Amino acid sequence: MVASGKSGQRLTTHDAGEDERNRSILIYVDGDLLPRDEAKVSVYDSGFLLGDGMWEGLRLYNGKWAFLDDHLDRLFGSLKAVSIDLGMSRDELVAALEQTRQANGMETDAHARLMVTRGVKVKPFQHPSLSRSGPTLVIIIEHSKPDPALLERGIRLATVPQVRGLPMSQDAKYNSHSKLNCVLACLQAEQAGADEGLMLDPHGFVNTTNACNFFIVRKGEVWTSTGDYCMNGVTRQKVIDLCRENGIPVFERNYSLFDTYAADEAFLTGTFGALTRVSAIDGKPVGPQDGPGPVTLRLRKLYAELVARDAA
Repeated sequence: MVASGKSGQRLTTHDAGEDERNRSILIYVDGDLLPRDEAKVSVYDSGFLLGDGMWEGLRLYNGKWAFLDDHLDRLFGSLKAVSIDLGMSRDELVAALEQTRQANGMETDAHARLMVTRGVKVKPFQHPSLSRSGPTLVIIIEHSKPDPALLERGIRLATVPQVRGLPMSQDAKYNSHSKLNCVLACLQAEQAGADEGLMLDPHGFVNTTNACNFFIVRKGEVWTSTGDYCMNGVTRQKVIDLCRENGIPVFERNYSLFDTYAADEAFLTGTFGALTRVSAIDGKPVGPQDGPGPVTLRLRKLYAELVARDAA
């Protein structure tokens, strides 16, 4: 059975309540702030043609972007790795982000998607040299917060045949616009009657979902993948650090579906939803069915306290 809201619609880890204010937001496109319906990029843009670009998701709490430096480190590192020159310093990029936030009057409970592509091509072909006018920068910020019912009810996962690839094919550490691998996993999960797909690594060990990092809890220990074949999420690392700082045993290791099915708790991590409970995997209930387990609840509390300190 697929998790659904009051309307009967399917939910995912990125579902949020409707907010009428989002219909009139201003979107940053290459230095201009444009109404939502007027914010457009060229059909010749390398992001549209090839998925050639990188992005970051950011969450706003009390007027401050959570763990901003960590996100910018990943973005600028990714851009350097694929030879995209943003043409802006970190400070200039933050200024653009803040300009967009302030133009929309946002102070908290907002989510930003910051996107950089190689830019507009002179011909609709693959070679990077055809992008000659500089990168495209788009910043979308919406009023958004996770559905509280979902946080309690949890996500249902299905193990899917689509795997995260080896680093020499397309390294999963890139937060790239090329998300077909994850989209296919999401479709496979949906066809199996689940909310999201649990993806294995190339060796058959439990890895990640199509949208979030994945953790299990066994006998008070927190387990997650080695990180070799998944996006090394900012929230993932914060949870690992919180475990280490608070005496919660945590292991980055290889483990199988056998270990996963026998878990006492399972949860997902991501910038938008923070820690989202998993209630079932492949139709098998995981953890308490009336709400999050004790370790998940403790880590949620510790994470909320960390965010509050970061935003102070």
